[in-house]
Amino acid sequence: MACTSQLRGSCLVEGELADSVDAAHYISDTCLTDGHAGRVGLELEAHCFDLRELARRPAWPQIVDVIDSLPALPGGSAVSVEPGGAVELSGPPVKSVLTAIDAMRRDQQVLRAAFAEAGLGLVLVGADPLRPARRANPGARYRAMERFFIASRTAAAGAAMMTSTASVQVNVDAGPQAGWAARVRLAHALGPTMVAIAANSPLLAGKFSGWLSTRQRVWSELDSARCGPILSASGEDPGADWARYALKAPVMLVHQPEVVPVTEYVPFTDWADGHTLLGGRCPTAADLDYHLSTLFPPVRPRGWLEIRYLDAVPDDIWPAVVFTIVTLLDDPTAADQAAEAVEPVATAWDTAARLGLANRRLYVAANRCVDIAAHRAPSSLQDMMAQLIRAVEQGRCPADDFADDVIAHGIVPTLTRMAQPLT
Repeated sequence: MACTSQLRGSCLVEGELADSVDAAHYISDTCLTDGHAGRVGLELEAHCFDLRELARRPAWPQIVDVIDSLPALPGGSAVSVEPGGAVELSGPPVKSVLTAIDAMRRDQQVLRAAFAEAGLGLVLVGADPLRPARRANPGARYRAMERFFIASRTAAAGAAMMTSTASVQVNVDAGPQAGWAARVRLAHALGPTMVAIAANSPLLAGKFSGWLSTRQRVWSELDSARCGPILSASGEDPGADWARYALKAPVMLVHQPEVVPVTEYVPFTDWADGHTLLGGRCPTAADLDYHLSTLFPPVRPRGWLEIRYLDAVPDDIWPAVVFTIVTLLDDPTAADQAAEAVEPVATAWDTAARLGLANRRLYVAANRCVDIAAHRAPSSLQDMMAQLIRAVEQGRCPADDFADDVIAHGIVPTLTRMAQPLT
């Protein structure tokens, strides 16, 4: 039952969930959409720097003024700002990965030109290499999240996650229902290999971290019930896996109607079953939807699949990285080959983030994966794919190049060069 009899009088919110079983059905029934695969949507985050004083975070009004002045972007992307002032382009779902890449690159050009005119630069790197974590976005959700992370004793990791990390996110169709289990398993299994290929965050807040993907390290320091992989041991029913994961995860925020952090550990199932009332009531479907938006697994089902584990990487390589992962998921033959290639390293998340391609098994898997994708690349991506193949063959990821530049020239000159608008 949703509420014990003594609590029933407090649980008359319209649209409330009956209990955790009702919530589980809602999650599993809506998390993936049956249909053809092929559409792709991209989200690209870039850290925003003041070109006159890189150590200073641009003020919130300064960023908003630039965004408000933008014309409609040619590729249809929406523009938003992350808690630390990173700027995100969110492209619409389009018919193919090549269309998505082309649209995102065109939108990048417009966005960067506008920010450059305002004296601001956008840098594609997985973690802020220079500035300490500090929130710039004044939104109520992010203020409440800060308080939640403090209460859950993950304040440092939470602040770094919100304000100092950036990624390229790849969104793909769930595909036909009969293939959901294999597709979700592969999206997870590819994770460590793709993390190793795309690692691009060796520094955080002015210091080398000892990890090639410090972004991945930061996420791993948060509660695994909120940020860890969602699969069960078998991975045969992704809907049930996601429902189980979401119901066990602690509630972060509740609308009362303002956004309020939940400072005690309350799994959503306890709220749904009436063991604990939050905001003096039981949850509605809207509360459950909002709860799902506060869960950050590396692969998140939202009708489609969000691939969330890639660092933001430079312009000369992110299209090849995106093409690689989409090809390995959407081409049936490539998917079978990739599943075999990455099986030995399918759970090596921390090893991939720390060592990257210096790990022999990840090196072998990565070379096999980029080779599979390269054989399917169109002429427009041949140069970028060739560059990616050379880097992987040499056991190098973008973090290696970035670290070399910082050691040779210093952080500020390196960032200044990276922040220049696209030509």
